[in-house]
Amino acid sequence: MKPIIGVTASLIQGKISLDLAMANSILQAGGIPYILPYTNDQTVVDEMIGHMDGLLLSGGVDIDPTLFGEEPIPDLGEIVPERDALEMALIQRALKADLPIFAICRGIQILNVAAGGNMYQDLYSQESNLLQHAQRAPRTHLSHFVQTKENSLLRNITESELFKVNSFHHQAVKDPAPGFIISAISSDGVVEAIESQKHKYVLGVQWHPEFLTSFNEISMRIFTSFIDASIGK
Repeated sequence: MKPIIGVTASLIQGKISLDLAMANSILQAGGIPYILPYTNDQTVVDEMIGHMDGLLLSGGVDIDPTLFGEEPIPDLGEIVPERDALEMALIQRALKADLPIFAICRGIQILNVAAGGNMYQDLYSQESNLLQHAQRAPRTHLSHFVQTKENSLLRNITESELFKVNSFHHQAVKDPAPGFIISAISSDGVVEAIESQKHKYVLGVQWHPEFLTSFNEISMRIFTSFIDASIGK
């Protein structure tokens, strides 16, 4: 049986949206993607968690900083409170159930916040001497390097200490949540991946591997590892 992967999606002007590349990457890796509906009914959230084999947190808009104890700074972008609320609830239940979680871009940030960590609202106004993290190039372009931590889940999956990724973000993880470690950074010290040390498979990456799986072996390995973990949940 192929594992059922619940995928969070963007909410734009009353419409739920998910890039086809995400669905195709899950299918290519052996899973079946199901787009999760928006709801504030917590019994429905419980039911959704009970019916999925893995949770994938996709990219999207900015995150409400009051969720990690800060007020909004001028360079905070658009937020969607309904999405924040849904994903916080999903993540907390998935962590409690030890459900495999794979988080991408915005996903790594909301994962960290839901688990008790924090984040940068805007890297460029809060830090200096940074790389270009919002690349002005096609989404399939590999724009900068990330370095993985020795003996981390990510290093074991990719079998690589250093590799290139694409980059489309202005927010980032600041301090990892309790029980999480930083498993990759860029050369300017920005957090590029985190993972849980308390769960069998909880991994977040700051880049967008779903746009790379058709030609990039490392990206495909990451998706495949998540699907394999979901099969054995």
